[in-house]
Amino acid sequence: MSGWVKKRFWKDAEVTPCEGGFTVTLDGRALKTPAKSALIVPTAALAELIAEEWRAQREVIDPESMPATRAANSAIDKVRGQKSEVTGIITAYGDSDLVCYRAESPEALVAREAAAWDPLIDWCAHRYTMRPLVRIGVIHAPQPQALLSSLQADVERLTNFELTAFHDLVAMSGSLIIGLATLDRFAPPEALWDASRVDEEYQIEQWGSDEEAEKLTLARKASFLQAARFYFALQD
Repeated sequence: MSGWVKKRFWKDAEVTPCEGGFTVTLDGRALKTPAKSALIVPTAALAELIAEEWRAQREVIDPESMPATRAANSAIDKVRGQKSEVTGIITAYGDSDLVCYRAESPEALVAREAAAWDPLIDWCAHRYTMRPLVRIGVIHAPQPQALLSSLQADVERLTNFELTAFHDLVAMSGSLIIGLATLDRFAPPEALWDASRVDEEYQIEQWGSDEEAEKLTLARKASFLQAARFYFALQD
């Protein structure tokens, strides 16, 4: 495959071992990325996710219904050549992490933030032997450099494929800590997504929802959960 085609042209999509990992073949022809690189992934589980997406296509191909394929393409065509830049973008979230900035009032929101985010702060303190500093309000104050360095070191250890998934976990949630907790399986991805939405859901309860905002939220949630699924398939 050299770029997206409009109509289905194959009967079978199969996972095939190859040098460097696994690929997916369509009637015996190995997939390629849009940049025409071989689409080779590290695990059979991830290759199976990709194959499932191709098997599920109808007469007209819908690229939006193929998140694992798109993520694998990005890992190979984009992240592989820009890993340091992607790492920098992601780790920047750590110095202004969502879970470290708390409301002063009302009491109901303060309590919800504490219930959702204090366990994440505790997890981070245990894992990195340094407790993130929690602020009241939204004015930025830096985290200790030693903590930021430890967080960054974990991000730098990720492979290109893992980093591709991790980017969406962090960008969609707005939290480096939530992203790292997802990788650590601290809680189910759905619960961690909910933790990222505490403030927004409280505001919706007070003022009601907006149809366009709801659509955007659903899209972001889908991206977060798909990224988690992609990452965990790399561990199988």
